[in-house]
Amino acid sequence: MSASSTPDMRPGAMANGFEPSMLQSLPAAERELVERRQRALGPAYRLFYELPVVVDHAKGVHIYDPEGNEYLDVYNNVPCVGHAHPHVNEAIARQLERVNTNTRYLQDGVVDYAERLLSTFPDELGNVMFTCTGSEANDLALRVARWVTGGTGVIVTANAYHGVTTAIAAISPSLGANVPLGSYVRTIPAPDALRIQAQGFDFDAYMADAVRAAIADLQRHGVKVAAFIADGAFASDGIHPNPVGWLHEAARLVREAGGLYIADEVQPGFGRLGDGWWGFARHGVVPDIVTMGKPMGNGIPIAAAVFRPDLLVDFGYRVRYFNTFGGNSVSIAAAGAVLDVIESEQLIANAASVGRQLLEGIRSLTASDEQVAEVRGSGLFIGVELVTDRESLNENPQLSAAIVNRLRERRVLISSSGPKANVLKVRPPMAFRSADADRLLSELDIVLGQLRSTGELH
Repeated sequence: MSASSTPDMRPGAMANGFEPSMLQSLPAAERELVERRQRALGPAYRLFYELPVVVDHAKGVHIYDPEGNEYLDVYNNVPCVGHAHPHVNEAIARQLERVNTNTRYLQDGVVDYAERLLSTFPDELGNVMFTCTGSEANDLALRVARWVTGGTGVIVTANAYHGVTTAIAAISPSLGANVPLGSYVRTIPAPDALRIQAQGFDFDAYMADAVRAAIADLQRHGVKVAAFIADGAFASDGIHPNPVGWLHEAARLVREAGGLYIADEVQPGFGRLGDGWWGFARHGVVPDIVTMGKPMGNGIPIAAAVFRPDLLVDFGYRVRYFNTFGGNSVSIAAAGAVLDVIESEQLIANAASVGRQLLEGIRSLTASDEQVAEVRGSGLFIGVELVTDRESLNENPQLSAAIVNRLRERRVLISSSGPKANVLKVRPPMAFRSADADRLLSELDIVLGQLRSTGELH
């Protein structure tokens, strides 16, 4: 493995990121573009992969560089129905030619879409407010939760990511030590059944006890609970959509303490998990608030928060809230077209069937590898846990980086997840079909064989 295959774990570093010290190793054209980018954008922006991918255009589940080389996209969830989907593009173009304005004007398109979106939710969730990003949606959800409960305390999982506004970064531990959590934030362990059960604990009891302890610690410090917020796939924690059910008890405990349960569906929502529209439903629980992000518009900036209507009565009357172009005409048209495609192309059923194919295929390819501890997931959201050995379960980010970058060399794009970046993250657009899964499995088989031959995988 090259020195650059070792993940950069410095504060602020990004898992599966390009290391600027490797700049001179890039071809001249890419090196010049990176240098221009660094000068113009500054040091905060990051690039994927040891050798960054130059993107020229994309279609469906394929990305193309300027020379026309094609990459299989097994990572990008934002273009959820596929890159440059013609039905979405046409809806955007038609609306852009007519008008693009805000929700303070009466427009049937906004109301039509709101009613259609709400029809995918349980009856208890009856109002929607539009924003431009998932970060804004979570910010609004937290603001409403604090208004309604009178509390400030927030409970999140240990490596959660919920966004980048000041308020939401403060409840996103995955952003690292240089983005401190609020004093009103308590973390619970990730729902990592592999390690929890390896230690001899009952999983459901362990998670419930963790929530109770977080509530008790907030209360001991004089902080009233406002909310527990969770991404139902636990993507940043290492991808843990299963076991299901424990979120129901977590929500009950938080409500008993006076707080609300916010389901962050930015990543698992719109059928990605292959089991209904929304990830929370798999747990048999109805949230108080649900948030979603840019996948709802296939990348066009639209997001939303859905509420129990009673939560907005006093807030709506007393608080002046307005998001200038949240729910604008063009973004609403894009969102409506996304629902059309999910339904007409049966993408939720596709996520279920192709997800099963991937799970079974990856498990078969890695069954004899001592450094693959678990292949887990639901629908088109799969994590492959890489460790030094199955007994210790010590994380192995070096192996993860090697697989990710060798696949990138073969023009297959995945990434990594988890606090140590040791979990392969397989999360393609929902238009990913059986033939695409076959290609991923074939290329992964080749890469695993290469790593076995060098002794990096055994």
